[in-house]
Amino acid sequence: MNKVSNAGTVGKAKGGKLHEFLLYVKQHWQLYVFFILPAFVLTIVFRYIPMGGVLIAFMEDNPIRGILGSEWVGMEHFNRFLSSPDFLRYLANTLKLSIFGLLWGFPAPILLAFLLNRILSKSIKQKIQLVLYMPNFISVIVLCGIVRILLSPTGMINQLLGTQYNFMTMPSAFRTIYIASGIWQGAGWASIIYTAALSNASKELQEAAIIDGANIIQQIKAVEWPAIKDTVLIQFIMSVGNIMSVGFEKAYALQTDLNLNASEIISTYVYKKGLLDGDYGFSTAVGLFNTVINVILLISMNTIVKKLNDGKGV
Repeated sequence: MNKVSNAGTVGKAKGGKLHEFLLYVKQHWQLYVFFILPAFVLTIVFRYIPMGGVLIAFMEDNPIRGILGSEWVGMEHFNRFLSSPDFLRYLANTLKLSIFGLLWGFPAPILLAFLLNRILSKSIKQKIQLVLYMPNFISVIVLCGIVRILLSPTGMINQLLGTQYNFMTMPSAFRTIYIASGIWQGAGWASIIYTAALSNASKELQEAAIIDGANIIQQIKAVEWPAIKDTVLIQFIMSVGNIMSVGFEKAYALQTDLNLNASEIISTYVYKKGLLDGDYGFSTAVGLFNTVINVILLISMNTIVKKLNDGKGV
């Protein structure tokens, strides 16, 4: 009886707090509107209204006549892209950069977080984190300039190897350059979320594991991994959902005429067809195709993870 009465008391208390909150909101609704309305308007103007431009993908866009006056061509642009002899090459290059980048780049911040968590001295840990985070604040264009200088025939890499290769003109080297530079730039910053999650790991349980003679791998498996498991899964699902969204700026900045076979991806192709050639309808169709593939991958991966993780997903 005591348990039932206590549960009823707790339920009434929660209900009373909710009622008080709703009453407060009702009395001060102008304050909430004042703070929420700007964000709501900005979201509508810059996120939802531009979605109407997707119609260009189904039209032969004429800038003078506008969207409503342009000729409707249906799926012609999509058929043109899918039947292009270069379609498979663009798709393969995009998938290779994304998948290999995910396989090599996704575990890197997790490993960094585990390593940083082993450092006991806070001052040393902060200094190492500062060094690891700094590359993230370098502009992509500046990063690509550094890469070009380092890999030039007279650059530091060739001087160390005693060679005179021009790596930027080698299609076989482009993927390695792109992925390695991305890991160097982003792994440290991406490790922040995992480092924060590891702070929730039980110190008592870790001390008990050490006393029981557990090695570092066993400590990570039993104590630290459960603390970041859900975070890792969410980040992985989001990464898979963006697998087709390879960064345009970096790929374009590292692109040369001689490595074009490996560096030409869907996003750079969209840029060239849309902004350089002025074929807005076709470039919008290619971009829409890219987005649809991303959404399908995101939903599919989320469904798979839910089945493998007891219904937990995004």
